[in-house]
Amino acid sequence: MANAASGMAVHDDCKLKFLELKAKRTYRFIVFKIEEKQKQVVVEKLGEPTESYEDFTAALPADECRYAVYDFDFVTEENCQKSRIFFIAWSPDTARVRSKMIYASSKDRFKRELDGIQVELQATDPSEMGIDVFSSRAR
Repeated sequence: MANAASGMAVHDDCKLKFLELKAKRTYRFIVFKIEEKQKQVVVEKLGEPTESYEDFTAALPADECRYAVYDFDFVTEENCQKSRIFFIAWSPDTARVRSKMIYASSKDRFKRELDGIQVELQATDPSEMGIDVFSSRAR
């Protein structure tokens, strides 16, 4: 397990599942959570390739912070099928202040463990990570 600067470890499963998403496209998305008692980041939910953007947003709790990775497919103006891997730092306004601080201080270290992130989003409410935001940031 890698050790994060904030004292948060990153469970090996986080990196393994991310590699499967990146290389084999085994998952559409992955939601990660910090287990405060174990002081480590773990995989909370894996989204199947058939799951939609709506399934992804439904997997994020309304009042708790999470990290997430989303494999976003889109078509370019030249009509080419492409995909971008998004890293989302989900930190809703209604989350506990302590939780927001832990997620904020651990984010950069955790993100470095996931080699291949192409776009990063910070979101405090669903409108900040709407499908339109993904579309404009992907290009």
